[in-house]
Amino acid sequence: MRPLSVIALTLTVTSCAGSALAQSPPDPTARIAQQKAAMKALAWMDGVWRGPAVTTGPGGRKIEVTQTERSGPLLDGAVHVVEGRGYKADGSTGFNALGIISYDPDKAAYSMRSYAMGQVGDFPMTVTPTGAVWTIPAGPATIRYTITTKDGVWHEIGERVVEGQPPMAFFEMTLKRVGDSTWPAAGAITPE
Repeated sequence: MRPLSVIALTLTVTSCAGSALAQSPPDPTARIAQQKAAMKALAWMDGVWRGPAVTTGPGGRKIEVTQTERSGPLLDGAVHVVEGRGYKADGSTGFNALGIISYDPDKAAYSMRSYAMGQVGDFPMTVTPTGAVWTIPAGPATIRYTITTKDGVWHEIGERVVEGQPPMAFFEMTLKRVGDSTWPAAGAITPE
């Protein structure tokens, strides 16, 4: 390579690297503010909940549990975390799930990352004036959970929806708010 070519190449690479280094990442302040504002629509979930839940299994077999939910904000209110536990009559845990609800300002959409029964997935969620709806694709069907809340009661119905057929309910719970909770934000590790 000729000396002038080497100098030109060096200047080009240095110039590009300099402009790349001069660019700073976007300021997250506006995005975080949008996420926190969107999460306020789910503030009704905050706290501890308890009540009966019934799942209808294959052949119409009913499984009854005492369902609990604890829910609260994390990341200074930018996401919402929910843990559900279903207790059998003997007090053992028959069901345990964790959901992390977030809001994407670019898509103007909510989603829930769910961990339950060995499964994990990201599912769309819509906030409604009376609660929320979230769905799970399941082959030719969609599993739809509809949550309504009023006067300290969280009512949720799970339905299997197949196009051209009436929805088939397989889950229902009615929980009462039993108190406040500092979970999940409480107990953060301090710098000292």
